Amino acid sequence: MHLARVAEHAATGVTDEQRDAAVLVPVITRERPDDYGGAHLLFTKRADHLGEHPGQMSFPGGGREPIDDDLTATALREADEEIGLDPDTAEVVGRLDDIRTITRYAVRPFVARVPDREYVPDEHEVAEVVVLPIAALTDPNNYDSERRDHPHYGDIRLHFFRVGDYVVWGATGRILVQFLELTTDWRVPDDPDRVVDSDADFPV
Repeated sequence: MHLARVAEHAATGVTDEQRDAAVLVPVITRERPDDYGGAHLLFTKRADHLGEHPGQMSFPGGGREPIDDDLTATALREADEEIGLDPDTAEVVGRLDDIRTITRYAVRPFVARVPDREYVPDEHEVAEVVVLPIAALTDPNNYDSERRDHPHYGDIRLHFFRVGDYVVWGATGRILVQFLELTTDWRVPDDPDRVVDSDADFPV
């Protein structure tokens, strides 16, 4: 995995949404033997009672608050609140392109190396902390996509990464696609697996 490519990336910004937000893309390097070894990504599974995107996989993060000096501070504060990540132990290496969400946020993803330790989820926001291997996320058997006419975005392609019992998709899937294409040899296939009607159920 080539994290230096994130540092070199000239990220694009979004400045015309109602609110700013930031997420942390936490990279963990596992030294101890396991089924995969090497680089992993940390995700949170959002609590089912949350009003926005309940039960979905996401990166730690949230909306910018007045106490935040900048969006880097937002991402680190939210990661501390959601999973107990000490900001002093996170090494931010760069950022990815801002994305828009249907909730009218401009979300800025920051990539950071973080320690391989147990993280404790905040039960009010996070149902589970999930660490997934890069090798599994880039396995072609674990990826599929669809094209549909979205009521907010128009003609879009949705990405689904399926690892065990977990499915990463939506805004987090879009962030993950750029991260993987920047840092690994994985690329989105040229054609989607299916084209569906705008009112079709999401296959998760």
